Amino acid sequence: MQLETYISDLLYRYDCVTVPGFGAFLTNRVSAKVHETTHTFYPPKKVLSFNEQLQNNDGLLANYIAEVEKIPYATATEKISKKVKSIKSYLVEGETIQFENIGELVLNADGNMVFDPSSHINYLTDSFGLSHFTSSDITREVYKETVETIEEKAPIAFTPEKRSNNNWLKYAAAAVIVLGLGGFGAAKYYSGTIEEHNQLAQEQANEQLDAKVQEATFVISNPLPAATLSLDKQSGNYHIVAGAFRVESNSDKKVNQLRAKGYKARKIGANRYGLHEVVYASFETRAEAQSELHKIRREHNRDAWLLIKKLD
Repeated sequence: MQLETYISDLLYRYDCVTVPGFGAFLTNRVSAKVHETTHTFYPPKKVLSFNEQLQNNDGLLANYIAEVEKIPYATATEKISKKVKSIKSYLVEGETIQFENIGELVLNADGNMVFDPSSHINYLTDSFGLSHFTSSDITREVYKETVETIEEKAPIAFTPEKRSNNNWLKYAAAAVIVLGLGGFGAAKYYSGTIEEHNQLAQEQANEQLDAKVQEATFVISNPLPAATLSLDKQSGNYHIVAGAFRVESNSDKKVNQLRAKGYKARKIGANRYGLHEVVYASFETRAEAQSELHKIRREHNRDAWLLIKKLD
């Protein structure tokens, strides 16, 4: 039984997944951060931890296994117990237990379990599609202001201006204004004449076109048969997510790529962060979706995950 697969599925939706008789895997949400040295930006995520003291069976893991594998609850509990005994025996022998996409467990010198979380998967679904990136350092130049003190001021000399008789400038200005107004009036009249001519020509062309259309008769001797198109509309609240994209055209490309590979891919709209979500397919039951999810992770995309969402 791949116990880590079931634990990984539940960590997307719950903050605590308890393995009866063994311990609990916990998640704690942390905000986005920037590394001061490398200038790397990290998106918000869930940080994994392990608590050996929480061993009581809360029924979450057993119920999930029973639902997926379609077995009784008691049988699922017994399978978990056998798996825990096997893991503890390996730990006692000094081996390191690897939980895929979760982390590693090993016993220290005091006999306590030490957990080293994996950083391969971000279990915070709100950050799906966001990855870390590094930005180059910004160099800012500081300019030093230099203040100069003016000790002496140059004297200002005033030269009296001789007045001359410039009355002819007034008459020239008046003549320019009169000519400008006359030119404006002529241009306006010319523009109105052209517009009236164009409107009349357009009305004549419309009348000739209407006459031609009334005389035309269209006869189709051999009409094409009506095309019947049947669409297979998907339904269900269990969706296998392939990706989420900020640009909608990229989500359309992803849909076409998946359909070319034989998947019933489609878009299910944008989430609350504005990312356009693309799914491999949608299913009516969790069991069908879980079975297809394991197949897709094994054959095509190990980062695919299950989204439970009711569509309008």
